[in-house]
Formats: sequence, structure tokens, C-alpha cells
Amino acid sequence: MPESSAGGSDTVPSSDRKQRVVFLGTPDVACTALDALLDAADDPNCAFEVHAVVSQPGRPRGRGRHKSGPPPPSPVAVTALRRGVPADRVLCPTKANDPAFLDALRALQPDLAVTAAYGNWLPQKFLAIPRLGTLNIHPSLLPQFRGAAPVQRALEVGADVTGVTVAYTVLEMDAGPVVRRAERVLDGSEKHDVLLVELFHTGAAALLEVLPSVFSGEACFERATPQSEYGEPSHAAKVSPEEGNLRFKTENATTLRNKVRGFAGWPGTKGTFAVKKLGAGDDQWEEISLKIITARVLGDNAAVEKPGGDGETVALTKKNIIVPCSGGTYLEVLEVQPPGKKAMSAGDYANGLKGSVLKVVA
Repeated sequence: MPESSAGGSDTVPSSDRKQRVVFLGTPDVACTALDALLDAADDPNCAFEVHAVVSQPGRPRGRGRHKSGPPPPSPVAVTALRRGVPADRVLCPTKANDPAFLDALRALQPDLAVTAAYGNWLPQKFLAIPRLGTLNIHPSLLPQFRGAAPVQRALEVGADVTGVTVAYTVLEMDAGPVVRRAERVLDGSEKHDVLLVELFHTGAAALLEVLPSVFSGEACFERATPQSEYGEPSHAAKVSPEEGNLRFKTENATTLRNKVRGFAGWPGTKGTFAVKKLGAGDDQWEEISLKIITARVLGDNAAVEKPGGDGETVALTKKNIIVPCSGGTYLEVLEVQPPGKKAMSAGDYANGLKGSVLKVVA
């Protein structure tokens, strides 16, 4: 067992106190797991307490916020304070290897640490502190999609099934042994921003189910299942904003549909089009960037009129927009967001373009 994965102290807590859990998380989605732990801990018969909460420092939000005072705390920090975690036990170090933070953590004598979308690398000095180690809620079926963007990458490649894993944390990213996995079969309609929340709900429930076994030693690090028993690892690299640019002329409709699903919420997806009013000269095209929010592949038997065969002209209907894609495929766009406007149905947008021609640019 790597030294970094072992608990820091072999001292068993006295029988007159509960197991001390330190929770680490930062964004809104991590509040799901924190709330679940706090709800469970409210039961007088619960074996543990949320002894402290660790989060990344707050960051400026919106334009100009950095000029109007200190940034607001993270969603997890706000939730912890609202739920009654003492302010001196809501810790927000810039880095988890900060000596002052590590000293404060040791003083808390935690039995177990739990992470959910914390977002900071945990060094060996941190991992050695909790007596029972550190568990992580990861929204994929490890060892698949280790890394920063597991749900986005699973949807991008059109995975048929994903899920959530509760695993011990080691120095190698998302590589620790597994104590619980829960599968989620995908039907092709799921979007990243919604599915991510669902998986953290599932992960929080799975964590609560396994905690008694962790505290008893039955599900300790040494007895957890090595990830190698579940197959070969794959990596889920962080998504860049540029990946949200849809290339209709070089990518087929299935690939584009999966990007729309996988990048929903952030960074989002957009296509570049050219629009011209009927009867206008050939030089009267105006280029627009249109956010694509919801889309599906137009099947061969769909009762929808398809665009002409030039590979560029978009069909505008009362219910949708049909975009020609590579390989003779078509993307049926159902929801869009024009520049400077709110999201709307593609049919409403198409109705606003009456008397115009729309073509794909790239």
C-alpha cells in the first residue's frame, strides 16, 4: 500500500466520540454530497460527524467582481456555514500542501476524509493524516475516465453506460482501490450538466452505504478492490472552450450530437452559420455564431424534409432546424441561443428567419 494512502495515526478514537469526517469539495455539485453527509450526521445515532469542511478559496464571479471587494466563498463553504459547521473549521487553503493548513488538519485528528470535486491535488502529507484514509466520489466507472472531465468525455464518445465510483485516494490521479461502484445506463438523451448532478446524488448515497464498513475496517484500503480488476484505465482530460466549436462539414451528426450532450453547461457548443435574405446579392451574407443547446441525429426514416444536397444549406421548419453534416448525415437542432438573446426553440428561431437562407460555414 502506498505510504500516502495509509491513515496518519493507528490510534482508535475513544468510544465516547463519533468518527470525525473531514469533507473536501468546492463547486455547487459537491454540495450534494456535503448535504447528504450532514443530513445523515443529524441523526443522534449516526456513527460519524462532519468535523470540518475544506474548500478552495472563493473566486471572482461575473464581470468586474474582482474590483468590488473580496471574492465570495465557494458554494461548499457557503453550504457548510449555513448548515452550522463552525467557521473556524471551514478551511480554504490555496493549496492542500500549505504547512499551516496541514497543521490545522492534524490538530483536528480526523478519522476519514471524503472528497467530491475538490479540485486541488492532495499531497502525501495530506493523505497520511486521516486515520482511515481518504475516499473520493468520482463520477465514472473507474478505471474508465480518470481525470478532470469524466462525464463530459463519457458523453462525448457516446458511452452506453457510465456511473459513479467511491474509491480510496492515492497519489496517482483517480487510481486508488474501489469500495463501491454504481452503474448508470445511458439512453442517448442525457446532458452533462444534468447527469453530473445525478451522479453525485448517486455517489453520495453509495458513500453513506459503505461508511459503516469503512469505520469497522471491513472496507479498509487493504481490502478494497484494485481498479485493474475492472479493466484498463482511460483518461478524461479537461475540456477546452475551443472544443465546443461544431464542425458540420468535417464531423458527422452522431459526433456532433454527442458533443452537444457532453459539453452542455460548459463550455457549451456553437456552430458558425451564414444568413442571407432571399433576393439579396451574393455578397449580402452575414456570419453568425449560434449556440446549439439541444440536438439529436435525424434518422433515415424521420418524417422531416431534409435540406438540399449541396451539403451547406440548412432546412428551417416550424419545429426545428436541420443541419447537413459530414458523411451525408443530418443534425436535428431543437433548441438554440442566438447572440445576445435567451435560449429558445429552434422552431421559433427559424420562424424569425422567414425570407432568409441559412448555410453552414464550417
